Amino acid sequence: MSGFLEELLGEKLVTGGGEEVDVHSLAARGISLLGLYFGCSLSAPCAQLSASLAAFYGRLRGDAAAGPGPGPGAGASAEPEPRRRLEIVFVSSDQDQRQWQDFVRDMPWLALPYKEKHRKLKLWNKYRISNIPSLIFLDATSGKVVCRNGLLVIRDDPEGLEFPWGPKPFREVIAGSLLRNNGQSLESSSLEGSHVGVYFSAHWCPPCRSLTRVLVESYRKIKEAGQKFEIIFVSADRSEDSFKQYFSEMPWLAVPYTDEGRRSRLNRLYGIQGIPTLIVLDPQGEVITRQGRVEVLNDEECRGFPWHPKPVLELSDSNAVQLNEGPCLVLFVDSEDDGESEAAKQLIQPIAEKIIAKYKAKDEEAPLLFFVAGEDDMTDSLRDYTNLPEAAPLLTILDMSARAKYVMDVEEITPAIVEAFVNDFLAEKLKPEPI
Repeated sequence: MSGFLEELLGEKLVTGGGEEVDVHSLAARGISLLGLYFGCSLSAPCAQLSASLAAFYGRLRGDAAAGPGPGPGAGASAEPEPRRRLEIVFVSSDQDQRQWQDFVRDMPWLALPYKEKHRKLKLWNKYRISNIPSLIFLDATSGKVVCRNGLLVIRDDPEGLEFPWGPKPFREVIAGSLLRNNGQSLESSSLEGSHVGVYFSAHWCPPCRSLTRVLVESYRKIKEAGQKFEIIFVSADRSEDSFKQYFSEMPWLAVPYTDEGRRSRLNRLYGIQGIPTLIVLDPQGEVITRQGRVEVLNDEECRGFPWHPKPVLELSDSNAVQLNEGPCLVLFVDSEDDGESEAAKQLIQPIAEKIIAKYKAKDEEAPLLFFVAGEDDMTDSLRDYTNLPEAAPLLTILDMSARAKYVMDVEEITPAIVEAFVNDFLAEKLKPEPI
């Protein structure tokens, strides 16, 4: 276990008081569940979370007054109680060391050292953290993500009765009655054999309402084509009246608004960090894509349903938001040449598929997304923002969160050049330029 943790966290962590703790000592303490708390001292929601998380952490470990260090004789201690096998590590985005020190001083858990800025950024990218505060739980032995939305764990299970909060099958989480907007009630067993879209949305959210209008037409086209498909609306509305008003526009099913527990468990299951989000599942309840919103907007005729992920995407207005989710390889081409974009996708695809398969085998997100960008307003804006040359073809890796770019400007892009560029990036052999 310590090998995985040291690879993830480095050799040393620090306590709120500034004392160093060896990462390998976590294994000696029998830590089985690791919480990564992503936050910042300047965020009021993070300050609120820290207070509630401290109470939660103390209740579970039974040592609220004790510091998180391993303590004397930790390696020889008796097997800890199951819930004492939890440890939390704070991963900060603070840019000021004094503010960071003031913020972590009262934390009863551990933190990545302030100087470990590069490692912090890698963790933010690895787990695709898009907003703060965020809390995810990992199996400390395998590294697999156990729960992507730990904030809901604190709210829904304050005593830790469901520890260690591992993911449950969709069939189990969705079990119960579902509603149609005419008041009809159906059992979740009616979903058997269908592809399912789990739609997290709310009436107060303008992008949600825009997506709903498109999704209604997509739903109709898919059903008319004879596909077994159902959508489940999971509301984030602020009142039952708002839910009813919004749901009246939808031809599909919904989790009852009053069933807050089931709505929360679905949010936890898929680690929802923002809305609208459309998760598309296969008939066995396994995730096909978490990017249902992008797929629906890019494929209004639904020809690609059920939207199995493409290894390489063509950059567009609707999927450009994914550039902010982590490092992205972008091959810029001259789209005025017929077939140039398609040829570029075919060139990149084998490398993308190899990377995706490698990390999927480890049950991890691929560390890179892959795009081809032609000549349009979106590409022009991206070039301007990142201060890239006008050359085409131009091979780049863009890391927006780190405000870093890696550029290979050569006359001919070959599969060998792309693969070497990707491997050097993953091995941290490339020198970044600022965006």
